[in-house]
Amino acid sequence: MQQAAERFKNQGIGLAAISYDTQVILKDFAERQHITFPLLADPQSEIISKFQVLNAEAQGMTKGMPHPGFFYIDSKGKVKEKFFEAAYAERYTANNLMSRLFPELGEQVPRTIDAPHVSLKLQQSDQTAFPGSRLTLMVDLDLPPGLHVYAPGAKGYIPIETNLESAPELKLDATIYPQPKTLFLPAIKETAPVLGGKFRISQDVTISADRTFSSSLGQGKAISIKGQLRYQACDEKICYTPVSVPLNWDVQVMPLDRQRSPAAIQHQ
Repeated sequence: MQQAAERFKNQGIGLAAISYDTQVILKDFAERQHITFPLLADPQSEIISKFQVLNAEAQGMTKGMPHPGFFYIDSKGKVKEKFFEAAYAERYTANNLMSRLFPELGEQVPRTIDAPHVSLKLQQSDQTAFPGSRLTLMVDLDLPPGLHVYAPGAKGYIPIETNLESAPELKLDATIYPQPKTLFLPAIKETAPVLGGKFRISQDVTISADRTFSSSLGQGKAISIKGQLRYQACDEKICYTPVSVPLNWDVQVMPLDRQRSPAAIQHQ
């Protein structure tokens, strides 16, 4: 969050984090990590419980911790959005939140990919991540006027589809496609769902928090997330040859800071 603090500030959004840790633990952590936004101590998990995010399964020294996540609260104190994970080790990145709240403010510069009949660009919410980070990968397409591709669910046609390669260090969420339009095909008097103009296909990917993978990172490790985009561009008279375009996103995965606070102030 610290790395994206200035970007949130530029949108008029303040940052604050709340934890079941004590003030002295949070002070030690903030000094080590150079955190400049407020860290709020809730050692009895009273506020955490009121927001209904208490992790009831956490025991021992982790008892009282919340599920990891974020609330987006407006100036009147109303919760506008919330982003939470069930698994403690997995969480949205700050840049991922920024791209969800303000899609026009994607941090990364799009990378153009050569593709027949369409303008194709790849983006990602983060180029640097940690074990447990949830990233968003994006495929931005722009079709010239008069061209369309068939949307997922089209019967009897070749729909557009992205497929990412599975890997032990990745957890892949479902692909998100935009809402299609209905096209009437007068030659055969049928309708079909299509996509055209500018649209985005996105997919969330979570970096593994497995200890074996985490311990293999050393000072950091570059991973490549690969996949394919398959589509068939059509106009009102002809459908062109179906194509498959290779996709690739590079992510630098950094090790977690596992340093604990001094023993005298640790959770017991």
